[in-house]
Amino acid sequence: MLGLARQFSRFFGVGLAAAAVHYGTLIALVEFAGVAPVPATLAGYVAGGVVSYGLNRRHTYQTERGHFDAGWRFALVAGVGFLFTWGLMHGFVDRLGWPYLPAQIVTTGIVLLWSFGAHKLFTFGERIGGF
Repeated sequence: MLGLARQFSRFFGVGLAAAAVHYGTLIALVEFAGVAPVPATLAGYVAGGVVSYGLNRRHTYQTERGHFDAGWRFALVAGVGFLFTWGLMHGFVDRLGWPYLPAQIVTTGIVLLWSFGAHKLFTFGERIGGF
């Protein structure tokens, strides 16, 4: 259990770096470029995802998977997270009228939990039966 807590702590630290890129992109696009919050957060999600892959591969998960194998898995998990981000932000901002930053904070928490489990088990997890 202690190992899992340490791993989640590293994942959370990497998430802070990725979130800084994500939120920086989101805020810059909304406040300075006039982009609507939902498309802006999706652009931020992609930018943060690039940071997340590199740092998680290096610092969070000790994996023997090559970049190709881990990369397509990461992209699949990130794609689901992208859809979660779109759905949650659309619901919170466009449907419920929440301000975009509080909506993004809630969305980030939900997607963080999904991503940690999916990356641990699927993206960077041990190979089972050659898969």
